[in-house]
Amino acid sequence: MEAPGMTKLREDSRKMDLSHKFTRKELTLLYEEVLYTILHRLGKPDPNHVADPDELYAYVQKVFGMDPDEHRIILQRVKELEKPMFCLKATVKQARGILGKDASGLSDPYCLLGLETKKRDSSSNGNQGNKKRAKAVVKNLIPEDQTHRTQIISQTLNPVWDETFILEFEDIANARFHLDMWDSDEVETVRQKLGEVTDLHGLKRIFKEARKDKGQDDFLGNVVLHLQDLHCRDDRWYKLEPRTETYPNRGHCHLQFLLIHKKRATSASKMQPNYIVHRHLLQQMVSYEILQHQAGSTSWDGELSKHANTILHLHATQKDLSDFHQDMAHWLAYSKLYQILEFNSNCLLHYITSIEYQWVEGRLRPVQQTELTDSFQSFLAYGLSVLRRYRIVFPFSAPKSKERLQSLLRVLVQMCKMKAFREFMQTSDLQQMVKESLKAGTEEWFQMKKQHLKPMVKTTEECGKALVDLLAEVNADLQQCLKMWNKCFISTMRVDLFSIAYLEMQELVSFYVQKQLSEIDSGVSQLTAESLFQLYLSLQELYRLKDFVSNRESPLELANFHQWFKELIPKWLQKAYTIALERTQRAVQVDQLMPLGEMNKHSTSTVDLSTCYAQMVKTWQQLDWPDPEEAFMIMVKFVEDMCKIALMYCRLLKQRAEELSSNQREEGEAANKLCVVVNDIEQLRIMILKLPSQLDWSRLEQKTREVIAPEQFQNTLHHQLQATVTCLNNEIRSVVQTLGTKLDAGIARHIQELSASSDSKDPEDSIIPLMKFLECELQYLNVNLVQENFNSLLGMLWNHTLELLKGAAKQKTSNLRYFRKLQFALQSLELCFHAEGCGLPKDTLHTTTFMALEKELDLCSSSSKRLIQKYFSARIQQQMEANPDKYGAVTIKALYRHSEQKLHIEVLNAVNLLPLDSNGSSDPFIQLTLEPRHEFPEVVARTTQCIKNNLHPLFDEVFEFLVPPEKCQQDGSCLLLTVFDYDTLGANDLEGEAFLPLCGVLGLNDMEETINPSAVPQTRLSLTHPGTAGNDILQILEIRKGDKEAQAFVKLRRQRTKQSKESE
Repeated sequence: MEAPGMTKLREDSRKMDLSHKFTRKELTLLYEEVLYTILHRLGKPDPNHVADPDELYAYVQKVFGMDPDEHRIILQRVKELEKPMFCLKATVKQARGILGKDASGLSDPYCLLGLETKKRDSSSNGNQGNKKRAKAVVKNLIPEDQTHRTQIISQTLNPVWDETFILEFEDIANARFHLDMWDSDEVETVRQKLGEVTDLHGLKRIFKEARKDKGQDDFLGNVVLHLQDLHCRDDRWYKLEPRTETYPNRGHCHLQFLLIHKKRATSASKMQPNYIVHRHLLQQMVSYEILQHQAGSTSWDGELSKHANTILHLHATQKDLSDFHQDMAHWLAYSKLYQILEFNSNCLLHYITSIEYQWVEGRLRPVQQTELTDSFQSFLAYGLSVLRRYRIVFPFSAPKSKERLQSLLRVLVQMCKMKAFREFMQTSDLQQMVKESLKAGTEEWFQMKKQHLKPMVKTTEECGKALVDLLAEVNADLQQCLKMWNKCFISTMRVDLFSIAYLEMQELVSFYVQKQLSEIDSGVSQLTAESLFQLYLSLQELYRLKDFVSNRESPLELANFHQWFKELIPKWLQKAYTIALERTQRAVQVDQLMPLGEMNKHSTSTVDLSTCYAQMVKTWQQLDWPDPEEAFMIMVKFVEDMCKIALMYCRLLKQRAEELSSNQREEGEAANKLCVVVNDIEQLRIMILKLPSQLDWSRLEQKTREVIAPEQFQNTLHHQLQATVTCLNNEIRSVVQTLGTKLDAGIARHIQELSASSDSKDPEDSIIPLMKFLECELQYLNVNLVQENFNSLLGMLWNHTLELLKGAAKQKTSNLRYFRKLQFALQSLELCFHAEGCGLPKDTLHTTTFMALEKELDLCSSSSKRLIQKYFSARIQQQMEANPDKYGAVTIKALYRHSEQKLHIEVLNAVNLLPLDSNGSSDPFIQLTLEPRHEFPEVVARTTQCIKNNLHPLFDEVFEFLVPPEKCQQDGSCLLLTVFDYDTLGANDLEGEAFLPLCGVLGLNDMEETINPSAVPQTRLSLTHPGTAGNDILQILEIRKGDKEAQAFVKLRRQRTKQSKESE
């Protein structure tokens, strides 16, 4: 696809013949010249050229736009013109590997050359190969005045001559070129010759020379060519043929031939210099070739057709134009045509390089200098004008635009570096000229776009839209410039196009936008405010491109562009809030409060709300207000609006749930709606908590650190957000409680039925209805609630269930099966609410209430004997934690002998006993019993002697108890040492009790032979009084009126309590 401008120019060029650049007479003379060239063609056609003259005639007829009659008339006239003088321009370049004829092994070669033009009969030609070669072909066949001779090159086998000769001929068919190469021999003395001898071969040459005539030259070889076998331009190495077969390999000679004309009879050749005629012919053909190019001129790479190349090659050769003048003609023609029809400028680069390579100062005539200078000036001016309009000439959409521009830049750079350019042109700073052109072009482009986008009706809304469209064009252009064009300019001529365009563009935009905004009334409509927000964003995008500008010194005109829009911020924020509010309201109105899917348990309105929040966050991010203090105030407003929308959404959502539930007959559907409400509010809470991250508060806090104190930031934004989160938490809790209330009644009913069920029934069967109810309801809630809210509901239900079980356990009953039923229910409920880790964690389940209830049910469901064991375990624990100084202590030694199955107890003493008598002392003795009694029914109690008036009695008495070891291992099994104060008249007073756990007695768990009886350690036991330890057990036993053992134990323990004069 071509650029629009180039396409139009190409179409116009097809309508008009480019030959209009020549007058009709000039065109006719040029046509005669080309016909004359074809007519008098010399030499064998090149393989890549057109051989048929009729094809060439047909081609030039099209090139010059000649009709058949005109062509026939002019051709006839050309045929009547005098033939040119035909010449062979022969250049003897060099030779290599020739024979060495001198004694030194070298030669002094020179060449004789000329043309043989007389006819030779066929018989002589046929016998020539059988005869001995003529000794001196050139001398014998060509007159001396037509014979040419090169210089003698002394002592070499690889001579270089580079001499040119013009040889005239009339009939190319009968002309043959002859060249003989000779070794020049000068008369030398024998002494001189012997001095040159270097080997045996040199000595042989001396003897050979002595036999020939003095001063006779040696034949080195010859080249004979028929002219009709030559191309019009030939340049190659020829083998030197021998005169005899003695030395067949005589080396090679490099010859260059041109078949040229002299005295051409055409008017053009007579009136104009050769290279000008050739340039005109070239220009005419290139114009035609470009117009015939199917893909458009911009893709033409300078390659001519075979017909054009043939004619131009013939003409340049016949006119004997040098390569330099041909290249110069090409440059003059191509550079001029490029300004009319743009084509691939790489071909221009080729000719510039070739001219520079061949340039020799002062080789041009004044007229040629003027032409070359004019071409430089013209192309430079055109190139700068193209660069100024590069956006139009090289549009981004056109194929190979980048390559075309880069090629032009290379041509300009290389042209300005040429020796010829510096010689003929005044010193020019190409970089500076390009910069000025690009700057001027940027302004022209901006003014053009501004005019193009100017609204027809100058309303406020239309003006705002026009500004937005203009900024969009500007930003797109700069982005294109940065990504595509800038690299071309920097890499080719080190010009930063983007910086030039940006600095110019931002200044133009700043001036124009400020002027337009000043004409807009402050009380703009909401539609205009929206357009101006887009304008603000476009200016923001433009301003951010400053980071890619290099060497920026002065401040930008756009530096404070945000201040131009300060008064519009309230309107922008209000618009964002209004859109979000209305969309949220519509979303709730159509929300059916149904989960979106298994993974998404919230409803459709949360999706819309999330979109609203995302849009508000995007608005904040787009605004990116530079002023820190003002940015903080804008953020406060944003957060306030988003929190207002959140609370409004909760209110509307609950109203929507009530509205939908009122139309539902089934209770489950109403619960389902409540579940969705909880999930939606939870989703909203998550959105709110994400706002600090999404709005990038950390960046704002850092940005405002100089003007906003951290405390103010915390108090204003964080507290505002936290207050909203608290409200949402309360809303969630409220709805969850509503759900929990609906389930509480069912749980209470089932627990009541459980309590009332027959105690004879298996506990597993009794708990089935409750578990089925919970499984059904909790499974439903788990499906319809997000995990966090489901766990919150589980927590509420768990606490309520514990209270119900706690109430059921308060019944005063001695039926163990009843409490075992409740205990099994508690254990089952714990598993149910934990749900193998998917429900509440164990730490959450094991509340204080649960632990107390679990302990209570464990006690109430235990047998009396088991309770008595637990009582003594509790007293043993009390013993371990007792204060040793409060009631005194007892010291004993204890040892169990397996061989005798006897427990050996040695009571040593007691210390620090309480003075229980009026005299300030006591009469202590110790009673030893094994507890619990039901484990040791046959073991009788033992008593020590009474020690009068002593608070630190020394007993030193030994007692033995016959007991099996397994009895000692039972829970609660202990030796009870009860210290009494003996009273003669009344009941003995209790000094205290000490409990020795039997499971830890030495020898019970050890091998008897390893124990030294004399080394049994003493055990100090602190005395305790009956206190709170075990009271709960006594209370349970006391309820069991029909259990004699329980009642006897409680009576004994109550008696001990009465005997204690001290209370803990």
